[in-house]
Amino acid sequence: VQLQAFGGGLVQAGGSLTLSCVASESDLRILNWYRQAPGSQREVVASITDGGITMYADSVKHRFTISRDSAKNTLYLQMNDVKPEDTGVYYCNVDDMSFTTYWGRGTQVTVSS
Repeated sequence: VQLQAFGGGLVQAGGSLTLSCVASESDLRILNWYRQAPGSQREVVASITDGGITMYADSVKHRFTISRDSAKNTLYLQMNDVKPEDTGVYYCNVDDMSFTTYWGRGTQVTVSS
């Protein structure tokens, strides 16, 4: 599975940004957004299963929304009320139906205070 993420950039604190990730296949078990802040480990931000169940890290609950458009093979992350601590490289990550994991290249998000 090939993944390509779009939508990163510079945004002011309190603003919004939408990330997209286009997958080369549609038959995916779980899709995730991870982020890695400078000097920190990569962490999962949000997940969505093939059944539509969503999960969020406590730090982004009620601010970020993960969704998918199966017809377009696209995963989204709507980021609202962003904070400087949301700065980092955001990666999309998927597991296919055989539980093989794939990573896309990251997209940089920078939140200015």
